[in-house]
Amino acid sequence: MKLLLASRNAHKAQELAALLPGVAFVLWPDTAPEIPEDGAFFQDNALQKATFAREWWKQHGGESVEGALADDSGLCVDALWGGPGVLSARFAPGLDYEAKNRKLLSMIGPEVSRRARFVCVLALAPMNGEAFTVDGAVEGVLAFEPKGDNGFGYDPIFMPEGLVQTFGELPTSIKHSLSHRGRAARCLATRLGL
Repeated sequence: MKLLLASRNAHKAQELAALLPGVAFVLWPDTAPEIPEDGAFFQDNALQKATFAREWWKQHGGESVEGALADDSGLCVDALWGGPGVLSARFAPGLDYEAKNRKLLSMIGPEVSRRARFVCVLALAPMNGEAFTVDGAVEGVLAFEPKGDNGFGYDPIFMPEGLVQTFGELPTSIKHSLSHRGRAARCLATRLGL
C-alpha cells in the first residue's frame, strides 16, 4: 500500500514508516502549500489535514497513491488544563524543543499533579472513499527535567505509566510498543488488514 503522508515532520515520517512497515509513504512535497490545521480537537485537525492533502494531490500529485494519511498528536497536561494539547507543535513559538520542554516544565509547580498523556489521532482519506480516524493514547507523568535524546518533541519529559524512564531514554522498540502513535498505528494496520 502506498500513501501520501500529510506532513513535513521528518521525525513523524520516520516513526510512522517504522510503525507501519506494510505502507510505502510519499512525503508531502516542499513545493506544496502548508496544510491547514485549525481545528479545536485532534480528530478535527487530523481529518482536515488528510482531506486537504488528498484533494490537493488529486490535482497536483506526481504519482499514484491509495490515500492520504495525517497525524495530529500532542501532550495533554492535567496541571495545564489539558494544554498544550492540539497546540503542542505551536506551544512557545520560536523555541526549539529543548527550550520548549524546559519552558513547559517551568509552568508546573512542585506540589502540582504531574499527570499527563500523549494523544494521537491518525486520519486516512482514501482517494475514493470516506475519511476515517483511529486513535491512541498513553498515560504517564512529566519528569522534573528532560532526560534522554531518543525520540523527538516532548519525549524527554514524558514518563509512561509504570516506568521511571522517559520516552527519550527508552529504546525505540519499547517506546513504539507503548506510545500513543504506536497504538494508533496498530489500530490503523488492523483496520487496513496489514
